[in-house]
Amino acid sequence: MADIHSPTAFVVPAVTLLAAAVVAVPLFRKARLGSILGYLAAGLAIGPFGLKAFTDPATILHVAELGVVLFLFIIGLEMQPSRLWGLRRQIFGLGLAQVAVCAGLLTLVGVIGGFPVAVSFAAGAGFVMTSTAIVMQTLEERGELNSPHGQKMVSILLLEDLAIIPLLALVAFLAPAVAPATAQGFASHAMTVAIGIGSIVGLILAGLYLLNPLFRLLAQSGAREVMTAAALLVVLGSALALQMGGLSMAMGAFLAGVLLSESTFRHQLEADIEPFRGMLLGLFFMAVGMSLDLSVVAANWRLVVVYVVAYMLVKAAGIYVIARIARSSHAEAMERTILMAQGGEFAFVLYAAATSAGLIDGQANAVLTAIVIISMVLTPLALMGLKYLVPAEKVSLDGVEVADGLSGEVLVIGFGRFGQFTCQSLLAERVEVTIIDNDVEMIEAAASFGFRIYYGDGTRLDVLRAAGAGRARLICVCVDKPEAANTIVELVKAEFPLAKLFVRAFDRGHTIKLREEGVDFEIRETLESALLFGRHALVALGSDPERADAVMADVRRRDAARLELQQHEGLAAGRHLMHQQMQPAPLVEPARAARPLNPEAQDVLTDETRYSG
Repeated sequence: MADIHSPTAFVVPAVTLLAAAVVAVPLFRKARLGSILGYLAAGLAIGPFGLKAFTDPATILHVAELGVVLFLFIIGLEMQPSRLWGLRRQIFGLGLAQVAVCAGLLTLVGVIGGFPVAVSFAAGAGFVMTSTAIVMQTLEERGELNSPHGQKMVSILLLEDLAIIPLLALVAFLAPAVAPATAQGFASHAMTVAIGIGSIVGLILAGLYLLNPLFRLLAQSGAREVMTAAALLVVLGSALALQMGGLSMAMGAFLAGVLLSESTFRHQLEADIEPFRGMLLGLFFMAVGMSLDLSVVAANWRLVVVYVVAYMLVKAAGIYVIARIARSSHAEAMERTILMAQGGEFAFVLYAAATSAGLIDGQANAVLTAIVIISMVLTPLALMGLKYLVPAEKVSLDGVEVADGLSGEVLVIGFGRFGQFTCQSLLAERVEVTIIDNDVEMIEAAASFGFRIYYGDGTRLDVLRAAGAGRARLICVCVDKPEAANTIVELVKAEFPLAKLFVRAFDRGHTIKLREEGVDFEIRETLESALLFGRHALVALGSDPERADAVMADVRRRDAARLELQQHEGLAAGRHLMHQQMQPAPLVEPARAARPLNPEAQDVLTDETRYSG
């Protein structure tokens, strides 16, 4: 073993972790088993019950939990307060119903198995806590995080995070079954709840009045590394504050994200946190794999098998019933059931508290922990079987042509509002255009106007080949979802490099990503229409049309120069190029003069005072 003061003391474990992930995850993804199962298998392989490269997985798990914390912060950034308020019924209605029903059912399972009510409740309440990491990661990989059914699952997870304090209190209250209750004990539990509520209120006040001024001050310093450090400080500090108040670190990070969701620094914070989030979340799954105690499983295999099956099936039944009562479709209810039927990382916290309170012993804690981990391992496999339980709804293609053997000069992917106008220019010059879309209703509607649209999903390589991407001179990506556009761009750049690639961009961040991918042309979907709208507004207010044209050209140049700066220096760069309603306060002179990175930027910088004010 390397000396703890040796440079290799840290490097060797880090290399081992990275090597295990690099080998296992691509193999599992290639086998369509998912990255989560790959990380879990990698952790099991190098852990105490595999190659024994690590003997203390609990230490790694504590560090890796920061991946879940950072993930929840990024989710919070996407969840504006108004949007969170709109989910209140799902959080406190759907979420509370699922937790209450499943906790009752799982407690009943323990009682039927011959265990005392208090012990059965502690065991069942821990298993009620779904794995935030698995659900969030799966939803993100599928691009369903912001979908209606995805938001319902996020709402349930938020309620489970909030429920950890009352559940911990209930476990403590049940401890008198082992040791007599005292008035002092009840007062202590009440104080714990009060501290938790106070922590939330304190964090909200700090977020409202301190965070934005802090980031504004740091942005003026111009030190990007300090902004990154501040972003990590805010996330970890918020997580620590709520953990000290008895709540989960994930809830603290989520609240910090929500409070910064409407900040001008939102996108910069997300970009700074993202690399740490992905790495630590993978490490979390590896640590969970390492924590599976195979000796406990071997010694109690009958009990483990029975309760893994019983807990998952009973919890699944509870989730499905609540989903159907809430008027979810059978397919949506089944997906939620399979995805949330496992236990989660908060079970470890609850079981540790129950052990400390004397409600369960160390052996029971180890068995329950193994049951939860095995349920987490089984979830990706269960998701693979979901397509057999709930076959995908077949789209009727009656009267619709499927893309196959096409050879147009231009391939247009997506025939929505953007794609329709793109095709008008091409068709006006008699260009041979092949158009594909995966919306059958739109294809049928377009046919009534004389358009021949082929059915096909542009994010699939086989469809692109059938649609003639290999023979097209130009491929126009006009889809309305950035995630789909990014997937198509990756496929085209890898498989059809000779074709020119024009792409519809969603916003500035998407534009920068597309430029980094090397597309031939991109344009934000609202740029030119907004510029023309502004020009007509000036004319309506009495400006000379020529003056309005000049102003529009100036705004276009400034925007191009700002985008160039943002591509190299981050989304916070180039604010001095914008016409602002008021000067940022306090106004600080730049530490160095702006450098033009292209001819457009040079035009703006040399001409900057012409239209200022």
